[in-house]
Amino acid sequence: MMNRVVLVGRLTKDPELRYTPAGVAVATFTLAVNRTFTNQQGEREADFINCVVWRKPAENVANFLKKGSLAGVDGRVQTRNYEGQDGRRVYVTEVVAESVQFLEPKNATNSGGNGYQGNSGGGYNNNNNYNANAGAGGYNQNQQSSSQGFERANNNPFASDGKPIDISDDDLPF
Repeated sequence: MMNRVVLVGRLTKDPELRYTPAGVAVATFTLAVNRTFTNQQGEREADFINCVVWRKPAENVANFLKKGSLAGVDGRVQTRNYEGQDGRRVYVTEVVAESVQFLEPKNATNSGGNGYQGNSGGGYNNNNNYNANAGAGGYNQNQQSSSQGFERANNNPFASDGKPIDISDDDLPF
């Protein structure tokens, strides 16, 4: 069986970074992905796809991407459900990203940066400024920094703190 998704689109808003009670980073964002055809009015429609990324790649997505950034996502579709506050069952379908590619240079007007490639499945490897690979056996980090004036955009007050924040069970994506 196969469950593989590859998307290229622009973020509809800044990513949201949260931490589980155990201190695991999780970022959520929505990609607007253009359809390959136009409607009857000649306009190109888009699909808005919810994405989730975990651990160090989540922190990097939150630090380097922003609304309008062009990003590539490689992952899998996942459906989960939970009981809502009104007692009804709520179903959520989302893409769990294994790799997020920053597809624009850092100084592009619509972008938050190109300089990170996160990969939790092994396989991709390029020469970006920052590379965090987590092989199939776990979430090990292999970090390489470049001396080409790599700057870190830190708009999130929790990104550099490293301490867990209190999140209610209703806010968790699982």
